[in-house]
Amino acid sequence: MSDDVAGRTRADYGVLRTISTRWEDEDVYGHVNNVVYYSYFDTAVNGYLIEATGTDTRALDAYGVVAETSCRFLRELRFPLDVEAGLRVTRLGSSSVVYEIGLFQGEHQTPAAVGRFVHVYVTGADRSVTPVPDLIRTVLEPLTV
Repeated sequence: MSDDVAGRTRADYGVLRTISTRWEDEDVYGHVNNVVYYSYFDTAVNGYLIEATGTDTRALDAYGVVAETSCRFLRELRFPLDVEAGLRVTRLGSSSVVYEIGLFQGEHQTPAAVGRFVHVYVTGADRSVTPVPDLIRTVLEPLTV
């Protein structure tokens, strides 16, 4: 993840998806617990893929498994405000996709956190690496920077 992610704005992301925070997302310290951010990443990416393709991606012959994740925490997220997850693709390879996800809350134009989320596509039968399905590639190409 590049060092300039803290300066990104909502406009830097091709898609914004709204995710509702839940009471259980906050921890004893009064902010969304760090592990929940990864759930937001997963929800944003897979929700987008399902919505954009019009297909339950779990039913495809190949699907993306998470090979790597990371998060740069920049500001707290809080319940009960919604989170907007901005999506962009920083690499669309033959069998893998690298996503950058910016998490925004309230009126802030800069992200509270920026994540890196890598999908590697595998077959359902034996989990061997396989090309990104054309259906998925088609909806990711417009998000590629």
